[in-house]
Amino acid sequence: MKKLIKYLMLLTVLTILFVKTADAQAVYITKTGSKYHDETCQYLSHSKYPIALIDAKERGYEPCKVCKPTTTVTRKEIEIEKSKIIEPPRIEKNVVSKQCSVRAKTTGNRCRRMTKNVSGKCWQHE
Repeated sequence: MKKLIKYLMLLTVLTILFVKTADAQAVYITKTGSKYHDETCQYLSHSKYPIALIDAKERGYEPCKVCKPTTTVTRKEIEIEKSKIIEPPRIEKNVVSKQCSVRAKTTGNRCRRMTKNVSGKCWQHE
């Protein structure tokens, strides 16, 4: 009877450890960042895209220094539900700055500030 209890306890511990390693394989990236994060990281407040750890490393993402997510891959095949993984939008890395598109109401002159924002407006006119 004691052997059975020990065996069941060992099986339970191993199951918990296996589930934790399977969950640790899912990391998160942001829309514009170059690092991958843990699910509870403070930098994921605005955008959060789940991705497999292997894919994150293949794409050149580095681990976050704040949340310190797992960096080792324990299994070659990761089973993450396809509905959970969302492909992040592609953003051009080499964006050229351009002049703000807003014109003054009284003079009609354009704003002199330069911006890399997609909207074409500088920080003051957003």
